[in-house]
Order: sequence, then C-alpha cells, then structure tokens
Amino acid sequence: MIAVQTAEIVAKEGTGSYAGRRVLLLGGLGFIGSNLARALVANGAEVSILDNFLPDHGANWFNLSGIREQVQVHLGDLRSGEALAQLVQDQAVIFNIAAQTSHSDSMLDPLLDLDINARGNLLLLEACRHHNPSARIVFVGTRAFYGTPAALPVNEEAALQPQDVYAANRLAAEQYHLIYHRHYGLPVTSLRLGNLYGPRAQMRHPRYNVLNFFIRQALEGRQIQVYGSGSQRRDYVYVADACKALMQAGLDPAALGRVYNIGSGQAHGFLTLVEQIVELAGSGSIQQVDWPAGAKAYDVGDFVMDISRIGRELGWVPDTELNAGLSQTIEFYREHATHYWT
Repeated sequence: MIAVQTAEIVAKEGTGSYAGRRVLLLGGLGFIGSNLARALVANGAEVSILDNFLPDHGANWFNLSGIREQVQVHLGDLRSGEALAQLVQDQAVIFNIAAQTSHSDSMLDPLLDLDINARGNLLLLEACRHHNPSARIVFVGTRAFYGTPAALPVNEEAALQPQDVYAANRLAAEQYHLIYHRHYGLPVTSLRLGNLYGPRAQMRHPRYNVLNFFIRQALEGRQIQVYGSGSQRRDYVYVADACKALMQAGLDPAALGRVYNIGSGQAHGFLTLVEQIVELAGSGSIQQVDWPAGAKAYDVGDFVMDISRIGRELGWVPDTELNAGLSQTIEFYREHATHYWT
C-alpha cells in the first residue's frame, strides 16, 4: 500500500495549533477538501464538512476512508442560508472550498455558476457576520483570476483579467470576502491556488483537472492528447503542500486581510510533464494534435506563480518535488482506481 503524504503543520510561535479547534470545510468531500480534512484530523481538529454532491463534481465518500468516523458530514448546499447560519456557529476556522470549478461549464450555464460561485459566497459571509463574526475564514481562489499574464512570475499585484465566467465569479467572491474584512472586520484570508495535482481528485472526466485525468489515461494504457506544441510552461503544486498553506493561513494572524499565491514557483514544460507521467506510470502514449475549436480560448500560455509573499509573511514553502508528487499520485490511483474511475 502506498503511503500518501499528509500535511503536518509546525505552527509558528504565537499562532497556536489545530488541536481541539472546531473547523468547518465547505466542499470537504472533494479533491482539496478531503485532503485538507485528513490533514486537519491528523492535527487534532474537530472537523465538520458541508458538501452537496453536485453531479459530475469531485465529492466522493471514499475520500474520507479511514477518517469517516472522525468527521461530521452534512449534506447541504452553500446556497442555503439557513444551513449556513447553523453550521458556522462556534466554528473557529472556516475553509471555503465549495465551488463549481469548470471553466467550460461556466460558459454553458453562467447563471448556475453565478449562483454557486458568487451568491453562495455572499450567503456564507452574511451567515458569519450575523452568527460568528470571529471565525477565521480562508477563501480558496484560483490562478485564473490573472488570465493571460503580462510578465512572469505572476505576483499578487499583477493585473486581474479573468477570461471566463467561472474566473469572474470566483474573483467576485474573493472581493466579497475582502470587502467583509474591511467593512465588518471578518478575519479573512484568500489563497489563489495554482495547478494542483495529487490523490483524491475527480477522475471521470478532464473538465476540472486535466493533469490528474492524464494520469488515469496513462494508467489505462491510453493515448494522451496534447494540444498544439505543448511548449507552454506551468507550475504544479502537490495537494498536500497546498493544504499546509491553507492550514497556516487559518492560524497565523499575519494572514488577516491578505491574498497569497500558492504554487511551486517552478516552470515545467507541459509536454515534458506528460512524458514524465507516461514514464512513471509505465504505460500510455502521447499524441500531439491541433487545438480543438474553442479550446484555445481557455489557454493562458505560460504561467508561473511568484510565491515569495507567503514565504516571507507566513513561512510557507512547498516541500514536494514534482517527480515525487507524481509518483505518489500515480501509485495512489493505481491502488484505488475502482473508487475514482466511475
């Protein structure tokens, strides 16, 4: 059985720990949320989860394998103000991970995306304002806020130019959080996550995470299609490293009102990455094809994050080298494929 890395937090002096703290995860049965739940349980937190099992998204009961009896799970929706009003009470930290995360789906049904990714976040903030204004809130944003960057690496002061409805609505949600911090004093932090990979992701289709889906294709011995030259450079961060950043942001007073990039800070060629996946999996092949009609519009070209701010202010740096992270991810899915392929 492969040992998959779990985030362990060594708290900075004066920031406390998660031991005995009540923590609420919105969207806690999906990719990021379940990995975070496991890390929080390992660090002694009392974890509650709200998830709505939105069709085709990443919620998966197997993600809680081994910790199911140690967390409370509520099946419900971010868009239910009544449910939120009850759940936020007495929570010390709230991780706001719930989202519709497909760029293409947001263009097909923009009003649904608006309802989940914008209105739902306002309902959460109102619930916190009225029922638990002291709860630390960590909002999970996305690199998609930046669109096509003018210069690399991309820092937090770069222009924000979302290129689809998903990114625009998620950016609005981030701004709601920061406004509620400035106007109402809610203790808020936003983390803009780069390209994540790792265990417990949705693997049925590639709409939410193409890198993990490529791992499935390689393990099944299938042909992986790379659009265009594959020369674009990206950075990739292992999910356990991202969870460490989230947990640090939920403890450290220096994070209040701040926005941080979460990535690896290292550029990797896309085609080279896919070749690495095929080599580590020991199966699969690669076919380079022309960009499909419409798909090019979602590509931002080269994108590498500047992660120096969070390193300087919170002391976070990613620990997992790409080859090691890919190896752990591949072995996890090789062992547990039946829980993720269907």
